[in-house]
Amino acid sequence: MEIKSSNEASFRLVYEQVFPVIMRVAYHISYNMDVAEDIAQETFIRFFDKNMDFATMDDARYWLIRVAKNLAINHVKRRSRERGALEQLKTIPVAPSIDGGDVMMADETKALVREAIANLPEKFRTVMVLKEYSGLDYRQIASVLQISESNVKVRVHRARKMMESLLDREDVHVP
Repeated sequence: MEIKSSNEASFRLVYEQVFPVIMRVAYHISYNMDVAEDIAQETFIRFFDKNMDFATMDDARYWLIRVAKNLAINHVKRRSRERGALEQLKTIPVAPSIDGGDVMMADETKALVREAIANLPEKFRTVMVLKEYSGLDYRQIASVLQISESNVKVRVHRARKMMESLLDREDVHVP
């Protein structure tokens, strides 16, 4: 089934099927739901405005995921530059830690994993986000990134090893 991005029926079909994946990709790169929604909206605006033809639904999906991934990475880089400039102007006070139970431990673990993912080189961070948070398999990730499936497997393996060394803790589970 050919997909024409500016055709209303095709657009609606693609939007309904791909929007959740786009949101997960954008969220797990930016870690901000509002930003993820903005990125998803911008992704679909570009999809419609480009007036492109796709041979299959998967081709359209992979194109959209690439666009969302790039927009999210650009946002994170821009935010990092802005944060760096702000930190030069003033110091940010550190919030005191609060003793807590399992919820606090889970939150800390999530924060450590997020930080570890954020510290990975971009090519490894991207495959981890696509693999662990977007529900894509190796073949789909290879199509999105336009690399071989074996290269995806190698990158995921190396990313996990890097995360283990970054976390350097036995009580933190690396997926």
